[in-house]
Amino acid sequence: MVLKEKIGVRSVRWAFAVMAGAATLGGNAVAQEQIQKVEITGSAIKRIAVEGALPVQRLSQEQIAKSGAATVADLIQALPSMQGFTIDAIAAGTNSGGRVSASIHDIGESYTLVLLNGRRIAPQGSGSAINLNAIPMGAVERVEILTDGASALYGSDAIAGVINFILKKNLKGGSIEATYSQPGDSSPGSQSNVSATYGFGDLEKDRFNVMASFRHDERKQVKALDRDFANTAYVKFANNGQNYIYDRTSPAAIPANVSATFNAAGSQPIGFNPYQKKNGTCAPMNQLALSNTALVQNCGFDFVQTIEIVPENKRDSFFGKATFKATDDLTLFAEAAYSRLDLTARIAPNTASVSIAKNSPLYNSYVKPYLTAAQDADVKAVTASYRTYDWGTRDSQTITDSKNLVLGAEGEFGAWTFGSGLTWSQNAIDERYVGGYVKNTEFRDMLAKNLFNPFLGIGEQTDSTKQLIANSVYKGSIRDASTTLKGIDARASRELFALPGGPSAIALGGDYRTYHYVQTPHATSSDIFGFSASPAYDLERANYGVFAELSAPVHKTVELSAAARYDTFDAVKNAIAKRDMGSKESSSTYKVSARWQPTQTFLARGSYGTGFKAPSMLDIGQPLVSAGFTSSSWDCPANLKAENADYCQVGKRQYNVVSGGNENLKPEKSKQFTVGFRFEPTSSFSVQADLWDVKIRDAVSSVSEAQIFADPVKFRNLFTTFVDPGNNQTYWAKKTLSINIGQTHNQGIDWETTYRHRFAIGNLTTVLNGTYLIKSDYTRPGTDNDWVNSMNFFGINDAVSFRHIIRLATTLDTGAFSNTLTANYRNGYTDAEAESRNVATNKLEKFRMEVPSHLTFDWQGKWQVNKQIGLRAGIKNIADRNPPFSLRASSGHQVGFDPRYADPLGRTFYMTGNYSF
Repeated sequence: MVLKEKIGVRSVRWAFAVMAGAATLGGNAVAQEQIQKVEITGSAIKRIAVEGALPVQRLSQEQIAKSGAATVADLIQALPSMQGFTIDAIAAGTNSGGRVSASIHDIGESYTLVLLNGRRIAPQGSGSAINLNAIPMGAVERVEILTDGASALYGSDAIAGVINFILKKNLKGGSIEATYSQPGDSSPGSQSNVSATYGFGDLEKDRFNVMASFRHDERKQVKALDRDFANTAYVKFANNGQNYIYDRTSPAAIPANVSATFNAAGSQPIGFNPYQKKNGTCAPMNQLALSNTALVQNCGFDFVQTIEIVPENKRDSFFGKATFKATDDLTLFAEAAYSRLDLTARIAPNTASVSIAKNSPLYNSYVKPYLTAAQDADVKAVTASYRTYDWGTRDSQTITDSKNLVLGAEGEFGAWTFGSGLTWSQNAIDERYVGGYVKNTEFRDMLAKNLFNPFLGIGEQTDSTKQLIANSVYKGSIRDASTTLKGIDARASRELFALPGGPSAIALGGDYRTYHYVQTPHATSSDIFGFSASPAYDLERANYGVFAELSAPVHKTVELSAAARYDTFDAVKNAIAKRDMGSKESSSTYKVSARWQPTQTFLARGSYGTGFKAPSMLDIGQPLVSAGFTSSSWDCPANLKAENADYCQVGKRQYNVVSGGNENLKPEKSKQFTVGFRFEPTSSFSVQADLWDVKIRDAVSSVSEAQIFADPVKFRNLFTTFVDPGNNQTYWAKKTLSINIGQTHNQGIDWETTYRHRFAIGNLTTVLNGTYLIKSDYTRPGTDNDWVNSMNFFGINDAVSFRHIIRLATTLDTGAFSNTLTANYRNGYTDAEAESRNVATNKLEKFRMEVPSHLTFDWQGKWQVNKQIGLRAGIKNIADRNPPFSLRASSGHQVGFDPRYADPLGRTFYMTGNYSF
């Protein structure tokens, strides 16, 4: 069996990195030759599409449909080679705006280059991570995924690999498609989409083609109360035959908790809940906090009962392309893509630290009765930790507009095949508060005039106060931000001279790009109570590079390739600070690879290369700014308490976080290699595997929260102070700073086997593929050579690297009907350390749970009624398996499971109809 290009998740020939802006990669460009030659993702040289020197996975349009994926993120993030990406569920409580990303081999989203028709698009933020929501899924023809480092040709952010979304081209006729899906439990989480695509004109006959595609998507939110496994922060569970309670409730409660500090030297602060003191029990939606001590007796608010675990969104996307064949050797084109994502995330009602003046009515009624006479006489400050439940949940709406315009030309000039293009691309977000946030002036006025009582329960305010509450909800934009990319690229390739295995070829090219990141705040603490304003940014940087690629078939069984690139990144221009930040950085990278095919049924391949990545603009230029709160609650570190106990929170609390950049960051550099084979002894069976290895030094990251609080003496420089804008009191805060954290080493094997069999009733195709992770190592922050890892273990990076991610897909095609059964497997792991109370002993214990493996099955049936009409129906997660139980406290507000590693929707039914004309 001759090894050829396959339809499916397969390798494709000569996978190298092409420079940013290579026009229309992936087999869309057709040379006017007797034998069709194409450009494959990863090379700028056109060639016959056969099995290549580097691993490229390929998803055809039919495979995309069979996956049942509702979005681009669903499609990409489900691939076994993907780990370490961002999911949209963390939009709740963050300013991500529902950004979703791709990360090849757990190396990271900032090292994974995402292309649209072979060109770069604007990232979201100041770095390089692309929001997959910017990809118009309705126009995608296929996806090619280069799972090997490609910096030598693509540029600095392709260390982990490249994902190239290739859109439809030269389309004639049209199609209309609609999909509806709904979880089996209820309508929360239901999704729908409708798309229309149409094209006219034949490029060869009419010398032009125009096509357009539009799609509209909607998804309903899922509340935590909609799922039994996610509906409380006061979690009862069993482990090793013992019953436990895990308490993630919040000390910001309704009715409020009280914290009191005293003037006498050495006196300890105290905490209590007046409602509990009076009634002997906590109010509804509250539990007596398991972290309480003899001095602190708080009630914990069960915030999880108010949050959403999957946010709602609406999305519109458009793609259009016009192509004109000016001459037989010159083709001009213009393409435009636009998408708008409207996402609303709802989390628990806001927290408010309210100062209670001594001898005020609130003090006399709710604080003084529970103090001793000595404590009353010595009170220094009293604060109420309150949950503004009566204002509603915190609702943030983020509208993300992604725009992309390319004007280009491609063709032939003499012996050269060339392509060039101008790109303008922008990703812009507008973040708005639409519920639950409190107007500052109105709220303070209510407190000053005793019109509002933080010690009353839910709904117990007076009618006049309820009207004041309704009038004091802030609604409006808090910030907008945009990243604009402007670029020009050019490349050309030609054959050189004959070699024993065929003609050698060369490609040359270059590109120039500028990135401009702007953020404008629209609200301050004067507008919103307890609010820390977004900082203003105006950062710009240019980078440019040139590359060369050479292929040499030195023997009929051996082909060698080499590529080299030189990149330069200018210093960051900070228009607000009116100065340049960081330094100009330049570097050269290279890649060599070989392909050996001694027989028609066996192929061996390998590569070695280097990579270079400049820090993002914010990694360099961001000042210290408010960045939310720690994921977990912590006791005040002893060394900080010794320095200034007044800055400590009372009891175990979340601490403020501030983040900042570092002008002294160095570029990250990498070395990587791949070695693999493909064996196809018959037309019915094939097997392939590729060992990959990536080492990065001077990796940019930050010290994790858990590590800092575990050793606050060593990381004393990562603590600072923060003034609470709500009560103007100063507290200790954690700093998150960008640093060259050390080294990383990732290694693994991508593998796949395919079996085909022809039965009398039809054809059976079975594909079993996966990624086996061998290493996921990184040096412990603050050390030079202290290696740790997250392999099947919740590491200090607050994440897990999975050894095994496997997918098995079996399809039976029987004429007009097709049935596909898919199994998705992810191994178990050791969970994050958590403190829980043993019900039998009533003692707090710290331990790590073992999270079990997760296996789900999906089914899809297809009926091609006729040439025009096709119907699909499917079930995801047939057995309705819940996400594995987890006690992790990072990456989102969800409790009881980790949304990064399992879908909370449960069994979901969907149906798709397609009409072509």
